[in-house]
Amino acid sequence: MKSKTSFNWDLYKKAPIVGIVRNAPLETILKIAETYLEANLYTIEITMNTEGAINIIRVLRKEFPTLNVGAGTVCSKDDLNNALSAGAQFIVTPIINEEVIKSTVSQNIPIFPGAYTPTEIYKAWSLGASAVKVFPATQLGTQYLKDVMGPLNQIKLLPTGGVSIHNIKSFFEAGAIGVGMGSSLLNTKLIQNGDFIGLKNHFQSIKNEIKDYV
Repeated sequence: MKSKTSFNWDLYKKAPIVGIVRNAPLETILKIAETYLEANLYTIEITMNTEGAINIIRVLRKEFPTLNVGAGTVCSKDDLNNALSAGAQFIVTPIINEEVIKSTVSQNIPIFPGAYTPTEIYKAWSLGASAVKVFPATQLGTQYLKDVMGPLNQIKLLPTGGVSIHNIKSFFEAGAIGVGMGSSLLNTKLIQNGDFIGLKNHFQSIKNEIKDYV
């Protein structure tokens, strides 16, 4: 039986982009989420260091049942417990915290832990990560992904940090199973101007870059 926090992998695979929302008010995030779904994007992460993050996750789960809503910047067991109590369907961390990873895996909830070196990447994967968030990705580049996936080709990688419309395709070409995107996806100027039609077009342009990989 599926739990109330079940992550929809089928929807994720249709658009393997994790939209990272940080430091935005609930009213704005609701508009972003509506536009996100209109552009056929389905997976969004609310960072736990956003004011009111727990309530935001709870409201998004209620208002947008077809959206995969997760919690990011989960660094401690307290963060994890708060995120899951709000209904987070997946967990993202910037670091490797074994207790957080093991607890999340034991509850059959997807987790994307952050890692940088091959040793960290392998450790995160061996602890049960659904995919490993390679962070910060643009400090390493697509060649780094290719190099890591030579000996570690069984590991699923989710580069995050600096992914943009200009380089997203290259990360998928390198073998990524998805990407995390923050400000380059959630265009600050469009959002501040209330241009959600423009934001939808922006979302669709980014998604179009990876149409051959989904």
